[in-house]
Amino acid sequence: MANISCSKLQNLRSSSRVYPGFYGISSKTPLNLIKQFCSTTSIDDPLPESPTSIDPLQEKSNDAAKQEGGRLVEGGTELALNQRVPRGKNQTPEKVEDIIARMMANRAWTTRLQNSIRNLVPQFDQSLVLSVLDSSRKTDHALQFFRWVERSGLFKHDRETHMKIIVRLGRSLKLNHAREILMDMPKKGLQFDEDMFVVLIESYGKNEIVQESVKIFQQMKELGVERTGKSYDTLFKVILRRGRYMMAKRYYNKMLEEGIAPTKHTFNILLWGFFLCQRAETANRFYEDMISRGIMPDVVTYNTMINGFYRLKKVEEAEKFFVEMKGKNIAPTVISYTTMIKGYVLAEKVDDAFRMFEEMKEFGIKPNSVTYSTLLPGLCDAMKASEAQAVLREMVERRAAPRDPKDNSIFVKLLNCQCKSGNLDAAADVLKGMVSLSIPTEAGHYGILIETFCKAKAYDRAVKLLDKLIEKDIILSPQSSMDMEPTSYNAIIEYLCNNGGTQKAETLFRQLMKKGVQDPVAFNNLIRGHSKENNPESAFELLNIMIRRGVKSTADAYKLLIHSFLEKSEPADAKIVLDSMIANDHLPDSAVFRAVMEGLYNAERVQTASRVMKVMLEKGVTENMDLSAKILEALFMRGHVEEALGRIELLMQSGCSPDIDNLLSVLSDKGKTIAALKLLDYSLERDFTLEFSSYDKVLDALLSAGKTLNAYSILCKISLKGGVTERNNNYESLIKTLNEEGNTKQADTLSRLLTGDKILSTKKGKKQELVAS
Repeated sequence: MANISCSKLQNLRSSSRVYPGFYGISSKTPLNLIKQFCSTTSIDDPLPESPTSIDPLQEKSNDAAKQEGGRLVEGGTELALNQRVPRGKNQTPEKVEDIIARMMANRAWTTRLQNSIRNLVPQFDQSLVLSVLDSSRKTDHALQFFRWVERSGLFKHDRETHMKIIVRLGRSLKLNHAREILMDMPKKGLQFDEDMFVVLIESYGKNEIVQESVKIFQQMKELGVERTGKSYDTLFKVILRRGRYMMAKRYYNKMLEEGIAPTKHTFNILLWGFFLCQRAETANRFYEDMISRGIMPDVVTYNTMINGFYRLKKVEEAEKFFVEMKGKNIAPTVISYTTMIKGYVLAEKVDDAFRMFEEMKEFGIKPNSVTYSTLLPGLCDAMKASEAQAVLREMVERRAAPRDPKDNSIFVKLLNCQCKSGNLDAAADVLKGMVSLSIPTEAGHYGILIETFCKAKAYDRAVKLLDKLIEKDIILSPQSSMDMEPTSYNAIIEYLCNNGGTQKAETLFRQLMKKGVQDPVAFNNLIRGHSKENNPESAFELLNIMIRRGVKSTADAYKLLIHSFLEKSEPADAKIVLDSMIANDHLPDSAVFRAVMEGLYNAERVQTASRVMKVMLEKGVTENMDLSAKILEALFMRGHVEEALGRIELLMQSGCSPDIDNLLSVLSDKGKTIAALKLLDYSLERDFTLEFSSYDKVLDALLSAGKTLNAYSILCKISLKGGVTERNNNYESLIKTLNEEGNTKQADTLSRLLTGDKILSTKKGKKQELVAS
């Protein structure tokens, strides 16, 4: 149990209630308790503790506690009474009803708990029982206590305690329990009264169980409970709310048969209900009946008629009743004028609505929050921006914030209205007005302004709003119900990415991503922005997020990212982006391919550049192939002969014939004889047209390197293909070297081949086409 602290006071109040083992309980009269329960708004929610005054009885209780060792035992639980009171503050004692309510809330309803309550308060009176029923945090607790306190002989319930529990059960829609307690009252010697049945009729009606409300109303007569206009009024409200206007008419006639005269309140309920059921003619007849009975309509009656006709879009009828009301010297209230304004707005007569608004102020009637919330949407729909601005300014000055959170939507209309009118200052004032009225500003509100500022090229103002949006985490607010539109965030993101503010734009977009946004336009703008700002790593990270989430990318974003990596001398990463670009169905142009190949080549990543060239050719891109010769040469020079030959084959198939003669010449000059030999052999097999000088250079290089057998082999192939140069000193030297090395057979074959019938002599250096034999 809780610790209870008390302060010493000098005097005792003889009227205070004292229970053994308890101290400082402030008394309450039954009348005050009834007032409190009538104002209760939520039964099952924890009830707030009302402030209590310090009771002089605390001193006596405190002294008694000190004599018993400074501890108070409550159901086996010790309560500390000697807690130190903070300096400068008087500790307010906890009321006994609040202690009991807390005990019931924190512990199961067991015999032990019941004994604890009994030890705390051995005897209950009406005031305390009513207080406990009112203070119980849940209706179930109140019901348990109600039954237990009487069953245990601690208190005998009377009419007031029965009424209290019936009201509480009715509000919590525990209607069967309420009905049972009501019907058991005669067994306890207690009489029914009309008020109790009225509570049940109304409670069943709120639960939309109209038939039960009717049964209880009929049961009143069977049980001998007198029905007055109060019962009938409650029944009318219940059945008309459910659209049972015919039933209402029957019971109205029954009321007259019973001799119960309808009151002004009765007619007001009936008129309201008939209009709710869209029965204007019936409402008119009952209005005439009201007049014929000598019951003069009041302002409530006229407000009901005016509102009813406007709901049915019968503007002229509503105006007639408004004029009639003023003609009878019944002063219209703020509700009357607000109803008229609402009707004009619904009828799209905004000028009349604004005229009525000005009229009410002339008569000294101050508009309320409902008036403003009714008029402003109409002004916005009619694009009366200046009038809307003036009304909003007045609304803010009077601190007349909308009562219903649903009415906060008017600020969206205000923002759109001022933005469309081009009045940026007025649009900004809407947001300021929301802050002044403590209306939650959401991302969507900021978005409307940001987009408008961007369209008007007022980018500085847009960025300032964005800073507030990010700083206050408004986008990620769990209470937010209005998100930014894509047109809003894309406008500011595009501007920032084009003007060096990509990091701020990314901060905004990452907050949006947490809300589930996956906008491809924003992604691509961010990639472009980071690429332009020489920050390809961040751009690449965003690109990977796009790929993982299946967001469609654009070719331009890839191109910029590739060039950004190349500018930072990171061609390998550029190649990865290129591969991703192709994998996502974007075909790079020849300039992109060449740029990547050049970057890789300059970084001495020749094989990777070769693979890029291969992909380029396979995709059918054959422009900008000037770099291919350097790549082929580098491959041969590094010993990647087979790969180089494969690339030559691919080039030939694509119609991009490489300069084989130049390659043979370069390889021969640089001593890459084996590479030159394989390239020449490859060319002979495919009947390429070569210069004779290329043959000679390769043969000279082989002979100079002492590779006589290789030279012999390639010379034989040249001869077999039908072409050879005339005999010269190199060939004589080759024959001689073959003999010296013991390869006499090859020397003899070569000698006969050079002097035989198959020799086709030509002038040295003249180009000859090789024909397969």
